[in-house]
Amino acid sequence: MPFGRIYRMIGLLSAFFVSACALPYASSEPPGESFARPAVADVIVAGFDNISDKYIEKVTLSRIGVEGLRGLGAIDPAISLREEGDEIVLRDGGVEIGRMQYPAETDVRAWAAAVVALTEKARAHSNDVRKASAEKIYEAIFDGALSDLDIFSRYAGSAEATRNRAKRDGFGGLGIRFRVDRGVAIVTKVIKSTPAAESGLRQGDHIISIDGAYIRGLKSREITKLIRGPVHTKVRLKLSRTESVQPFTIEVARAHIVPETVTTRVNDGIAIIRISSFNHDTANSVERALEKLADPSSPPIIGIVLDLRGNPGGLLRQSIKVADLMLTQGDILRTVGRHPESLHHYEAGGNDLASGLPLVVLVDGKSASAAEIVAAALQDRDRAVVVGTSSYGKGSVQTVIRLPNDGEITLTWSRFVAPSGYYLHGLGVVPTVCTSGKEKLSQASGIIEAALGGDEPGYSSIWRKRAFLNQKERRGLRENCPSEARRGGLDVEIAKRLILDGAAHQKALRQTTATAEAIN
Repeated sequence: MPFGRIYRMIGLLSAFFVSACALPYASSEPPGESFARPAVADVIVAGFDNISDKYIEKVTLSRIGVEGLRGLGAIDPAISLREEGDEIVLRDGGVEIGRMQYPAETDVRAWAAAVVALTEKARAHSNDVRKASAEKIYEAIFDGALSDLDIFSRYAGSAEATRNRAKRDGFGGLGIRFRVDRGVAIVTKVIKSTPAAESGLRQGDHIISIDGAYIRGLKSREITKLIRGPVHTKVRLKLSRTESVQPFTIEVARAHIVPETVTTRVNDGIAIIRISSFNHDTANSVERALEKLADPSSPPIIGIVLDLRGNPGGLLRQSIKVADLMLTQGDILRTVGRHPESLHHYEAGGNDLASGLPLVVLVDGKSASAAEIVAAALQDRDRAVVVGTSSYGKGSVQTVIRLPNDGEITLTWSRFVAPSGYYLHGLGVVPTVCTSGKEKLSQASGIIEAALGGDEPGYSSIWRKRAFLNQKERRGLRENCPSEARRGGLDVEIAKRLILDGAAHQKALRQTTATAEAIN
């Protein structure tokens, strides 16, 4: 339907209102604010259409529209909505200000037009809604529409969405990290092979000004905004350095920067690869790390610890690629949802770049989503021993929908199934060696002995005995190894001991295998 028809429909629907308030209709364009009806309708059509089409469970347009309108109460609590038969009644402080019949259930454009028309009625009678920017209204409507779906479906305005895209896809920047200490911006890291490194920027440099703007007292986010910009554009930094007599200025050309998510260190012949999140460069970074470790010129290693503690997840396909780097065959993941494009089956098909070396994966209560995919795949495929606590249990996949206003809706549209057949959502990954409640390094031997003391798999076999467990069963299983945030060195120490003791590592793998086979 041409957008011109949307605007005519808005006018038609507005005629359906029966005002119950004596206040005159206020101007829809308050000074200093922008509420362009065509643009607002365009954004709401895109949002409502995607929610109704792609959400993991069927959700009606009437539910989306009504809950979206109720969201206006977040701007002005006096604004409320009642459903009376086949009509929607908008109220301000209990006084009716508009009434209309439900649009057709399948007509997303009619629902968008209705929401815009009712929103204009709210603007006419509420100072708070009238003063709200279009972005504030989008936030209220989409938050309302998504609020009773699930905690992972949400709306991000254009500013927040821009930051989210920078984390996933990268941004135009210099390649530095900094902290603000008592109003002073101090460079804490210069990333290799970036414009910052090539320009001679150093850790410890103090940034005085950016393009002539003095930054003392600015917040980190404000400084970041000044540093970032279009790729290939130049930025001038005035710096002070301990060994320099006076401040100096350098000019640096911005480049596409993807935040580092992978760090590697070698300790006692064991490589510890930490992944902090999953963005567009994570799999490539892990691949480069594994290739460097395997290089004949590098010191030989006897095993690998993959540290996913505190990793909140990120891009699904990056987690698939990371798991595939250490698997040669077999399932990695299945995703199931309502939309046809949400159904996927991922299998390993490459080489094990770790060359079969003993592998231990560390997880904790903050390991979620993509991190859980990697841990579950390596565990179920008999490739790694998992150490730590029950993971977060975010077993759902979100698709990101970019809206015409440059905002985003992150929408749950599928759930993932581990190779052994269990649903991760609400359950998470169970470690073979549980460290919940333990902190002292001296406890490492006892923890390993307790975990590997028997020949039969314990409670973890129930974890995979069938595809889906109810909430009570999930809660009971997780209580066997309570979810915790882990920071100390105990988990790493246990991982190293398992790698150094080949028999213990193999026994832990056999327990995992027996568990996975229990459902076949």
